Amino acid sequence: MEAKSPVTAAAVAMMDRCEALVLAIPADKYAVTSKTLKGGTIGKHIRHTLDHFRAALEAVSGMVIDYDHRERDVPMETEPREAIREIKAVRARILNLDPAALETVVRVRIMVDGDGTETELGSTLARELAFVSHHAVHHHAMLGAIATELGVVLDQDFGKAPSTVSHERGLRSRAD
Repeated sequence: MEAKSPVTAAAVAMMDRCEALVLAIPADKYAVTSKTLKGGTIGKHIRHTLDHFRAALEAVSGMVIDYDHRERDVPMETEPREAIREIKAVRARILNLDPAALETVVRVRIMVDGDGTETELGSTLARELAFVSHHAVHHHAMLGAIATELGVVLDQDFGKAPSTVSHERGLRSRAD
């Protein structure tokens, strides 16, 4: 199945990169705590990335998107097979999105202060999928640092923003 829009294509590409990374990391290194990024592991960053995609996709069922209240210490943080299963499930949900659903007006609850202050904002599902795809790029940069620390070599563009990759290739941006 193929993505039906540039936004879903970008989201699927992030799932593909997550899967490729999990498959490239030796299973015994997947949950090793980074010396560079305190407390960080490949598994925790994969979980965090998937949490954001799943939160955005909840809007399809009319739920408020909530990026801040996430489950932690779940099997996908320590078990690569669980992460692959979750990645495939999220990818399938993205690929099955009706293109019209992308224009759905959604509500996003977000924590704006460490004291727990939250607010709700309006958005669209397309905008939120674009946001979580860009958010994933930054976690991929951290994943890249951890992978390097573990001796795993990744593609030179792994963890780079699309605008950076485009700039480095001398490409101009183009609209749909």
